Amino acid sequence: MKVGLNRGCMRSLIDVVDLTVEEIDELINVANDIIENPEKYQEKCKGKKLATLFYEPSTRTRLSFTAAMMELGGNVLGFSEASSSSAMKGESIADTAKMLSCYADIIAMRSPKEGAPFVASKAASIPVINAGDGGHCHPTQTLGDLLTIKREVGRLDNLTVGFCGDLKYGRTVHSFINALSRYKNIKIVLISPEELKLPNYVKYEVLDKNKMEYRETTSLEEAIPGLDVLYMTRIQQERFVDIDEYNRLKDSYILTVDKLQNAKDSLVIMHPLPRVNEISVKVDDDKRACYFKQALYGKYMRMALILKLLDEAKKNPQKEQMYNLDEVVFDKFTCTNPRCITSTEQELTQIFKCVDKKNGIYRCIYCEKKANN
Repeated sequence: MKVGLNRGCMRSLIDVVDLTVEEIDELINVANDIIENPEKYQEKCKGKKLATLFYEPSTRTRLSFTAAMMELGGNVLGFSEASSSSAMKGESIADTAKMLSCYADIIAMRSPKEGAPFVASKAASIPVINAGDGGHCHPTQTLGDLLTIKREVGRLDNLTVGFCGDLKYGRTVHSFINALSRYKNIKIVLISPEELKLPNYVKYEVLDKNKMEYRETTSLEEAIPGLDVLYMTRIQQERFVDIDEYNRLKDSYILTVDKLQNAKDSLVIMHPLPRVNEISVKVDDDKRACYFKQALYGKYMRMALILKLLDEAKKNPQKEQMYNLDEVVFDKFTCTNPRCITSTEQELTQIFKCVDKKNGIYRCIYCEKKANN
């Protein structure tokens, strides 16, 4: 699925697969050290400023980034909704990123438009962290998810992981599957209604290409006994165009204490939050419920990531190379995804990358929508 950007010097994080497995291991090690020795990191970012650009509502991610920077001794500035920014006056993402580069040292950005953080990273002269872009991806959530499994299970390989709920629009699911595809002997169980199945391109370009074992089912009860990890997700009303379809699907899966009777004692139950009603509050008292720990682990991984990107920016202040010119085409196709940043941002070049030369498949470099060629 990943477009596969060729990174140069100064780093931003747009997708979790921009990081190598070795770099993820390094981040996990730093996060673990922060947990064990918090006092060692209290002034690591003294004098540094994080700008939070949140064009979409957020509680956990925005506050997690804020807490992460403050616990590193840094400061935070920014906005928590588009209505309180100059976006309401028509300011472009690129101009906002250039402006904030004058005031801050690093940016964390969330937008409902897929590819917006990528556009910001092209324009900014400081690192940009994708804090979620529409239904595209959510790399820092995935980093927290990986730390959760590492600490709660003790390994990141030889696992059977079930994803339940909205697998079509769930950016956390897409990012997490992408990350897990690089670990050994990972088996995936996809649990969803037919209307919210994992997109075919994720199956083909991630699961199939990486020869991952997976199966699909509509039954949560049938899948639970064989799982090491259960990743529940919310049916996301904000991603639906048809409210009637949302109302029909919103209660598709509700995890209860009774449904856990046949689950492993070692099962790890995860959820990116916010929860609506897909996990009964009675499950919170089960020792296998790890979703609030998961939120805490996300803060530690964001701390480790901020440290890494600021350190790399200090060592390599040059602008990064965003893509390999030999692998992309310009203005040959037009992205038809209404959620892509190219649908609203003025004068953006249409850039597509060849992801499958044999079958002539090109994907938008901003949102990964397949070209209609």
